[in-house]
Amino acid sequence: MSNLEKLDGLNRKISVNIPADDVSKAFEEAYQSIKKNAKAPGFREGKVPLTKIKSMYKDQVKQDVIQDLINKSYGMALQKHEVNPIDYPKIDFDSIDENKDFAFTATFEVRPHVDASNFEGLQIEKEKINIDQTKIDEVLTNMQNHHAEEVPVMEDRPAKDGDTAIIDFEGYVNNEPLENGSSKDFRLELGSNSFIPGFEDGILGMAIDGEKSIDLSFPEEYHEKSIAGKPVTFKVKLNKLVKKQLPELNDDLAKIIDESFSSFDDLKQRITADLTRDENQRIEGNLKNDILKALVKANPVEVPTSLMQEQKKKLVEDTKNRLKQQGFSDKDWEDYQQKWDGDLNETAAFMIQSSFLIDDLANKLSIKAEATDFDQKYNEFAQSMNIDIETIKGFYKEDQKNQLAYQIVEEKVVKHLLGKAKVTEIAAQVKKD
Repeated sequence: MSNLEKLDGLNRKISVNIPADDVSKAFEEAYQSIKKNAKAPGFREGKVPLTKIKSMYKDQVKQDVIQDLINKSYGMALQKHEVNPIDYPKIDFDSIDENKDFAFTATFEVRPHVDASNFEGLQIEKEKINIDQTKIDEVLTNMQNHHAEEVPVMEDRPAKDGDTAIIDFEGYVNNEPLENGSSKDFRLELGSNSFIPGFEDGILGMAIDGEKSIDLSFPEEYHEKSIAGKPVTFKVKLNKLVKKQLPELNDDLAKIIDESFSSFDDLKQRITADLTRDENQRIEGNLKNDILKALVKANPVEVPTSLMQEQKKKLVEDTKNRLKQQGFSDKDWEDYQQKWDGDLNETAAFMIQSSFLIDDLANKLSIKAEATDFDQKYNEFAQSMNIDIETIKGFYKEDQKNQLAYQIVEEKVVKHLLGKAKVTEIAAQVKKD
């Protein structure tokens, strides 16, 4: 006998009561199964008395019977009440006795009701692509800096931002030499912020062959805890100044960057084409995100707590690893997580809701990943990574192939949604969030 109780949200509880006769039968079958091959001193294999079996295997049998009764009864109860759990149940019971009824409860979340019926005529905005001269000039400046040559500063002037200073320095904490805190002919690009705050500022304005003491303090969050927050004095001598000499923007620079370019115009055309490609990818990515947000807004889906916790955990780990690679300290990450926790929750919820709706639409529209779709993806990956296609195919085992299948289905659903949407093209600076 079982009873289904609806709790808050998507939580459900099934209460199951198993009659004493069924419990006794389960115990008897378990003991008889063990008896067939049981061994004990003074008895032949399979001839150990049942009373002896019960005394020897009581605890093991009790656990086996509990597991067996719960597995069978829980599955039957799910079928009876026509519920679809989305996570593993939390099982609660008091005790079990082979001559009494056995009762247990199973608490779980069910799959939410999903009906992506409002998917036509979704209204979204799309940015117009805009590759202006400023963006092209920015790329050209980066290329100039990348191919710049260093030349000595010949004019009689002090060190300034952008120079590379060749210095000797010695660090002292409490008038004692700082371990690993000195160097000769050290190259320091002024403005790079590669030293502790204030060090580079102290060198600005120094003359070649000049010497000075710079009094600073290590940051409170400095990686070397023994000196974090402590005052430090650096004795510095400026030996030499060098500066970047940028190449001219002409045909020669174009040929240095790529021998296939015959002129500077060829280089600018390539830059324009690359910027256009990148901008199109960014705009298309935003368009996909916006159409899915519009779909979620038009078709609200309740988010299971268990999935929300799991998705947020993955999102937090991915974000943390990405920011760590960008140089975030543990303190930086704590501050970031505290500030953006609400956004992380919203993102996790959106990812779950959109995946439910994509699955539902794929079923409604009979959209699936075909063999030709996989082949097309394999070819794209092989070309972009310059790897032979068989190696690519070998990477996509069962789990990876399932992920790729979802990606293919998602792309098809998004394409269908965009085909039915009302898309307004606008300038990027007026696009609404």
